[in-house]
Amino acid sequence: MSFIDEMPFSLILIACLTLGLAPFAPPHIWEKLGMLASGTLVKPVDIFDLVLHGVPWLLLILKLTRLNRA
Repeated sequence: MSFIDEMPFSLILIACLTLGLAPFAPPHIWEKLGMLASGTLVKPVDIFDLVLHGVPWLLLILKLTRLNRA
């Protein structure tokens, strides 16, 4: 967790706004989350895509949780 504590908040925010939302119309993460909810997320490339676009958001949630507990 010290790795997350040392990461600048601005870097995580930029990653969320660029990689986390790319492509911007519509955001890829919404499409993949919809596929996950409907049960059609079965191809390895789609799972990789969800992980790729979801990691910045998970880092942001972890960073905010760690900052809130401090």
